[in-house]
Amino acid sequence: MLSRTADNLFWLARYIERSENVARLLDVGLRMASLSQEAGGDAMEWRSTILAAGCEQSFAATGREPTAQAVIDHLTRDPANPSSILACLEMARRNARADRTGITTDMWEAVNSAWLEARQLRDEDFAVGNVRRLLEWVKERSLRFGGAAMGTMLRNDAYWFTRLGMAIERADSTARILDVKYHVLLPRESGVGGTRDYYQWTSILRSVSAQRAYHWVYRDRLKPWLVADLLILRPEMPRSLVACYDDLARYLEALAGAYGTRGECHRLIGQMHARLRYGRIEDVFRQGLHEYLTEFIEQNSVLGSEISRHYLS
Repeated sequence: MLSRTADNLFWLARYIERSENVARLLDVGLRMASLSQEAGGDAMEWRSTILAAGCEQSFAATGREPTAQAVIDHLTRDPANPSSILACLEMARRNARADRTGITTDMWEAVNSAWLEARQLRDEDFAVGNVRRLLEWVKERSLRFGGAAMGTMLRNDAYWFTRLGMAIERADSTARILDVKYHVLLPRESGVGGTRDYYQWTSILRSVSAQRAYHWVYRDRLKPWLVADLLILRPEMPRSLVACYDDLARYLEALAGAYGTRGECHRLIGQMHARLRYGRIEDVFRQGLHEYLTEFIEQNSVLGSEISRHYLS
């Protein structure tokens, strides 16, 4: 496969997955802000959303305060933010169009229809009171694309590059969503274990569609270390870090066998995958959840760069 074609597929999947992940991150922000009982007390929740999204510099350039509407605008439709939902859908369609013959008809229709519908959105769709419907629409369109890829693609290198893009972006998102809780909770540690703390952790689970999964796996009341365990170390949970790295290891190994070469990305995936597979949640909290997630996000980014360097350049 031409590296240009592989690059288009890899980034097509990443942009679609990123649009869903930004929607889920905003959902966390909305849920946590709604728990604040103080007048204007949701500023911290929205500041944490920007920080977790990695968009603090682009948001700072807008000169706006981190209010609900300002953050929603920046993460959904600001043309100066390349990670905004609308920018991701635009770039996904551009990549799909560049490699139209390399994807299936169902995949193209999923991407193209999402882009066409996005162009019809109005200002009121982005208002604080209405944006939940938009976020649900984004998640549905991403799931439609993922289902089309899973159900219609041949299991060859095109599929493997698509799955690599989805997995590496999803791992980044799960780590960032978990990290939102750190930013929200840090200034008010006295709230740990209280009612507000409980509902914040519940918001994390709901944002990744894992509330029912949590009770199925643990059959216990909500405990922060078990939430972290589910989203980091449990392979049954499809959005967990270890589940994403199961996929990354599988498809990088398939590419190594097909192309007969290995690079730094294969060494990194082996190292990171082993750490997740054999890790313990006690060790994560001993290091510090925020520190662990920050390190993971950085290493995950390096892995993405090494995949691009080895296969997509």
